Amino acid sequence: MTAETAPPPPQPYRWSLSAFGGGRPDQLGTLPAPQDQSPPSDLVLAELTGTTAKILARADGADLCFLGRSLDSMYDLLTGALEHSPWDGRLLRLPVSCMTDDEWTPATVRRFREHLAAVGLEPYALARRKRPIALVDVVALGRSYGTLHRHLATWIEETREPWAVIRRKLRYIGVTPRVRTSPNTRRWQQDPDNAWVRTLPAGHVTNVSLNHRVWTHLADDQPKVNESFPHWNWFDEPSTPTPRHHQVAHALAEARYFTEAGRSTHVREELIRLMAREPGFAGREQRRIALALRTRSTSRTGSGTRPRAGTRARYKTGNR
Repeated sequence: MTAETAPPPPQPYRWSLSAFGGGRPDQLGTLPAPQDQSPPSDLVLAELTGTTAKILARADGADLCFLGRSLDSMYDLLTGALEHSPWDGRLLRLPVSCMTDDEWTPATVRRFREHLAAVGLEPYALARRKRPIALVDVVALGRSYGTLHRHLATWIEETREPWAVIRRKLRYIGVTPRVRTSPNTRRWQQDPDNAWVRTLPAGHVTNVSLNHRVWTHLADDQPKVNESFPHWNWFDEPSTPTPRHHQVAHALAEARYFTEAGRSTHVREELIRLMAREPGFAGREQRRIALALRTRSTSRTGSGTRPRAGTRARYKTGNR
């Protein structure tokens, strides 16, 4: 059995909240309805929408693969915005935690390769894919990207797949906390530990900044539907059942909020407007994404409504 036909390895279960990819949204019933939770702030939605628009524009038509859990809300927003569009199947999740590989065994490396293959990052598939693929994650020091790229490069060398071809298919997008720029500002790509960045073509590793408070909320504080998935859990079958941790109701409420926000005409039009401000928007791939956002089939849930009016009723507003 080849990596292309092998079943994906066990991963934490995550509810499907939209029809993106051709499936049916899961019926959540009354689960995501904590009585004391308010919707995310306008700042979070506005910043997330702006950053998402920049990523869509700068990815130049690449498939997007979200590493880890930090940007699950961006994934949810996009699955709502691109529901029933030609982009079905082009948003991927790689929910593993791989900041360090100090304690990895050969079996762990093999399992990591299975996770990579499940999202199309197997060397044979990479060398033959039609579109590039862009990894997307929050970045502080770039450790997760460094671990992933180091193992991928070793795998490519072992399989003797053409690096000259694959390097043109790979992209890394780092969502970084917004800081005041100056000539002394150092970016994570400039760290000596991230010398691998210079093995890729110019522009294939890029950053998009996000409000520092929102970045911290998404990276460190936001309740997630799934708990972290580090290497010591990759072989545990109990990682696959429905999550039941104490914050799951809060996390699902936010996930559904961002999915419904993405469905709204207001957010989709804002994505198009902000994409158009990017220098490369005149490109063919960017215009195709804008067309997909503009002409997506309407959905009965949240279609054509402003997100805050359309979703606040699902929460019971409490003191903030």
